[in-house]
Amino acid sequence: MNTKEILKKVRKIEIKTRRLSDHIFGGEYHSSFKGRGMTFSEVRKYQFGDDVRTIDWNVTARYNEPYVKVFEEERELTMMLMVDVSGSEYFGTHHQFKKDTITEIAATLSFSAIQNNDKVGLILFSDEIELFIPPKKGRSHVLRIIRELIEFHPKSTKTDIAHSLKFLSNVMKKKAIVFMLSDFMDSDYEQTLKVVGNKHDITGIRVFDKYDEEIPNLGMVPMLDAESGKVHLVNTASKAVRSNYYTNAKQLVDEFHSSFKRSGCGVINTRVDESYVKKLLGYFKHKGR
Repeated sequence: MNTKEILKKVRKIEIKTRRLSDHIFGGEYHSSFKGRGMTFSEVRKYQFGDDVRTIDWNVTARYNEPYVKVFEEERELTMMLMVDVSGSEYFGTHHQFKKDTITEIAATLSFSAIQNNDKVGLILFSDEIELFIPPKKGRSHVLRIIRELIEFHPKSTKTDIAHSLKFLSNVMKKKAIVFMLSDFMDSDYEQTLKVVGNKHDITGIRVFDKYDEEIPNLGMVPMLDAESGKVHLVNTASKAVRSNYYTNAKQLVDEFHSSFKRSGCGVINTRVDESYVKKLLGYFKHKGR
């Protein structure tokens, strides 16, 4: 894809997703993710009814009368997008790959964030950290993120969710709103998620194709494992083969749900042939209650 084609695709995604973020998600995002906490503003004289725990004892001693600290909600947020770029994301049977849906969702979230004057950062991961863009504000920064999502070519095709979460914890010292976008075809990340989830507000967005979960009866079919690069001849006419495929897929889905919920993190599931708009909007409305 040449530069002109990339810019055209970036512009197309911007037009589609910015309209969504402006008219649908802006207010919902704003109300769902309020300030990170309380930040110090000023000191003033103690008034009847003030919480004694807010007394500033140093200032009180200096002036021989009680003064309290005044705090206000910290409105600015930092959003981190963690995007799986492993081989399995380059799969889709309904008009577009999982990667394309992930790009649209990431763009929609990014524009919702900058509409709220928040910073947005990006981590692209496989079984290693492929790219890290530190959080910044502004439209030009979001367009750079979209461009990377479109044209980036990862070094690895494998997945390691736990490793990416450890990296997030190392580079983000302050609390962030984190959206992890993946098909979550990985395991053994719950313990790391629990630790990192104590510090950050994490939501897992599972983007999947219906054939990730079930395999149709097509007879003997050569299948490429996108993460290992190996081609296997699979007899899809076999009920046992289809049953094993379903069982293995279900185990990964169950692990995704249980790991995120036990870690106190949010969960969104959206299939590539479904409307991710309804899924995101429903999630934001529920979270903002």
